Amino acid sequence: MQNLIQSAQHIVIFTHMAPDGDAMGSALAMYHYLGGNAQIIVPNAFPAFFGWMPGADKILVYENNTEVCNPVIAAADLIICTDFNDPKRLGPIGEKLLANPCPKILIDHHLNPMDFATEVYSYPDATSTCEIIYRLLYGDLRETDEPLTKLNETIAACIYTGLMTDTGNFSFNSTRCELYEIIAELLRAGLKKDEIYNAVFNQHTADRVRLTGYALYRKMRLYPEYHLALITLSAEELERYHYQVGDTEGLVNMPLQISDIYYSVFMREERPKPGTPSSRIRISFRSQGDRPVNIWAHEIFHGGGHANASGGEIYGTMGKAVRLFEQSFPKYLKKED
Repeated sequence: MQNLIQSAQHIVIFTHMAPDGDAMGSALAMYHYLGGNAQIIVPNAFPAFFGWMPGADKILVYENNTEVCNPVIAAADLIICTDFNDPKRLGPIGEKLLANPCPKILIDHHLNPMDFATEVYSYPDATSTCEIIYRLLYGDLRETDEPLTKLNETIAACIYTGLMTDTGNFSFNSTRCELYEIIAELLRAGLKKDEIYNAVFNQHTADRVRLTGYALYRKMRLYPEYHLALITLSAEELERYHYQVGDTEGLVNMPLQISDIYYSVFMREERPKPGTPSSRIRISFRSQGDRPVNIWAHEIFHGGGHANASGGEIYGTMGKAVRLFEQSFPKYLKKED
């Protein structure tokens, strides 16, 4: 990794569509490690509650700045890919990524990475891509005996954001002692973890709170025999509550607060974009304990992720997505007493 970075003059950092905390944290941690000597490009807008992150104001959003981004991508002599395993997760940027013959570094924790990168740091057992970046820069994956850069408050904040959000605030995939040893080092570097929690989770609009209430009261279905909950929101329902990017973040976790609900699925409709024939239904999966959902997400909904936290998507109507969901879940979920 170091040789590729040291020989590069124009570095571009990519992360996936609909960037979450781990995507933002991993991309920005690498950006600050490089001393700001890179350009982060994300396919589409990130939630406003990540706007506080140091360096977020320097990120280019591809769908809003195509004419600016394309020359930057074409001129890159090194591309660093964080928190995705397949160029398709970049949407229209994916083709630009593959068209540039420059070296590429992939840093990710999802299963089955596609073969497109020069160097691959893929560890599906990691809590998050941010954990892998910490280990590359300061831990057991670094190439030298010395840390690759000083761990400061800025990098610590980026890494912690990914650790916190990709474990559901440390409620799943977070039992290894090493995770908390990393957090201890981040705290020693000046991490203000309570401020970060407040910035991510306690900055909602009134519309978002009302949307959450509507989703739980009106749109949640339970399948008691399989300890399963489903929430669906159409594009029209989202627009009714003036939906902004990130307003449904965390909604999929809420049904797991119900006694005897171990699986939760959330479906959100995106209206068709010009030139596309149908809506896209984005799907989030969550589970508790030894009840994986990532294989279900991968095989039926073209996605994947953690055993307990995965995502997928399907093009078509919400009705089609729900029918596929109901036809498939008996195959993948444990039917428990």
